[in-house]
Amino acid sequence: MIRLLTFLLALLAPAIATADVLPGAGNNVRVELIAESAAPAPGKPLTLAIVLTPKPGWHTYWSNPGEAGFAPKATWTGASAGPLRFPVPVTLLVSGLMNYVYEAPATLLVDITGATGPVSVKLNYLVCTTEICVPESAEASVALHPGDGAPNPATAARFATARAALPVPLAGAHYAVAIGRIAVAFPIADPAGVTSAYFFPAADGAVDYATPQVVSVAGKLLRIETKADPKAHGSIDGVLRIERGGKTEGFALTATPGAVPAAAAAPNNRDGTGSVFATALLLAIAGGVILNVMPCVFPILSLKALSLAKGGASPADARRDALAYAAGVIAVCTGLGALILGLRAAGTQVGWAFQLQDPRVIAGLLLLVTAIALNLAGLFELGNFGGGQSLASKPGAAGSFWTGALAAFVATPCTGPFMAGALGAALVLPPAAGLLVFAGLGLGLALPFIAIGFIPALRRRLPRPGAWMATFRSILSVPMFLTALALAWVLGRQAGVGGMTLGVGGAVLIGLALWWYGSRQRAYVSGWPPLLAAGIAAVFAVALVVPETSTATTVDAPAGLAAAKFSEPALAALTAAHTPAFVYFTADWCLTCKVNERGAIASSDVAAAFKRGGVKTLVGDWTNGDPALGRFIEAHNRAGVPLYLFYHRDGRVEVLPQVLTVATLVALTT
Repeated sequence: MIRLLTFLLALLAPAIATADVLPGAGNNVRVELIAESAAPAPGKPLTLAIVLTPKPGWHTYWSNPGEAGFAPKATWTGASAGPLRFPVPVTLLVSGLMNYVYEAPATLLVDITGATGPVSVKLNYLVCTTEICVPESAEASVALHPGDGAPNPATAARFATARAALPVPLAGAHYAVAIGRIAVAFPIADPAGVTSAYFFPAADGAVDYATPQVVSVAGKLLRIETKADPKAHGSIDGVLRIERGGKTEGFALTATPGAVPAAAAAPNNRDGTGSVFATALLLAIAGGVILNVMPCVFPILSLKALSLAKGGASPADARRDALAYAAGVIAVCTGLGALILGLRAAGTQVGWAFQLQDPRVIAGLLLLVTAIALNLAGLFELGNFGGGQSLASKPGAAGSFWTGALAAFVATPCTGPFMAGALGAALVLPPAAGLLVFAGLGLGLALPFIAIGFIPALRRRLPRPGAWMATFRSILSVPMFLTALALAWVLGRQAGVGGMTLGVGGAVLIGLALWWYGSRQRAYVSGWPPLLAAGIAAVFAVALVVPETSTATTVDAPAGLAAAKFSEPALAALTAAHTPAFVYFTADWCLTCKVNERGAIASSDVAAAFKRGGVKTLVGDWTNGDPALGRFIEAHNRAGVPLYLFYHRDGRVEVLPQVLTVATLVALTT
């Protein structure tokens, strides 16, 4: 329907243009026609250039406009013209629609023959911003006369630049389609040196435009995989755009059906997927270990460890509990990974901790963490509830399994060191390898308890049981209460004051019910129907929470940075002007993000250094999920936030570490 509407606009374009303005006058695009030689040799082709210069904030379209728009159409007078040759385009995602455009001046080349006098062109085209589109028409002409075809020195540089912007031919590309996915292999030199890539199909019927393209290396080939268009068959023409060494390169190609190696191929290549998988797995394990010190995980791990000391478990029981705990952690991490990979394969843009983009999940976590905190504080005990049969309170292996599952689930708001690269790699690896990386994250999270269960010397070092354990347990409730407070804040950011009120109200209701239940326990009185009723009411309150629609154009960033809201056009404008830019992506539920923002990013030294260096800051807020941000984050091989990028004046893009320091940021401006 969108393509039909834009086609109808194309038919009406001349009438609209002449009704409002003179052709080419007052348009949003300046159209120039330039000849490489003013005196073409008889019988020889002559190259002309059509230069399209849009006003700031406007863009024109490639030969295949993508999901919306239409390509420029030229009508010639005074000569016979060949097809227009287009420079390499860029992507522009608007309201979920993928467009192939030029946001900067673009030069189209065309070869003509038979010119003996003036040559003119009438160009119909569409020019758009991210909000409106205007079909326009313009006429341009150039005076020619027969001669020897000698190039005009005054325009030689412009034609050289225009030819350099055209894609160069590339042979040997192949593609394969399986289970609704299309994988294309490109035989380019040094594929491991490519920092980003995108395949532009020349026509409909090849790929699903809006689905992210996953880039990887397969041996000596660059590999791009995405969702296939149901009509994909035969040869597929297109253009491959890559970024390498701070420069853009383009290749024109025809991909034919053939064998495409999996990303796990070429194990002997040091840059192949085998080494990528091994590195990602090790990073995931290391990242999982670090998650244990997060405030929402540490109390759970500590209580489970102390249960061994309190219970005097036998070596066999300790090993059993350790393995059950690890199974629970790994099952949840692998399950979340499988859900992420499945949703992405279906075309949905999600990443790690994607469930936290739904405020109802945040509200549910708020209730859960509040109950855990009250339990740690001694308000009630789980041991007698329901005969001791409730999930994490179960004795033995069952309780250990559900405790591990709980620890893994509440750990998802956290992204620590090593995790970003590992989970980003998991999204571009083959599904089996990607799931192993997610399982590795769970293994790392479970390793401390596995070590306690399997190493008797560590168990012997655990403190002896005593009255101190009750005090320590109460102390552990403090980070859980702080976690609940943070979740309430995130809920307010996502769902507004009304949503936060519902969540806090549900937590208060749960707290009152648990207080009543605890008092009954201390009086040795059974019965829990009011607790069940309170739980149902709290769940109902959570279900009423809805995301708050925000149209804010400002961002919540540290003072002194003069930060603006991230968008790809805004970033393109800064890079085109050779302005250094610090770009970061955050979410209110991301603990690492907030630590960096309250620490290094908020430093007055960083603000002063950025001001001296003319550094602009762009902030992408992924709290409620944003497909455009998700695709941009994925293009930099990340599964979620935080992501920190620095664009230098010379066009170099530097990916910064997840844990920032003042020295790291200040050094960027030197």
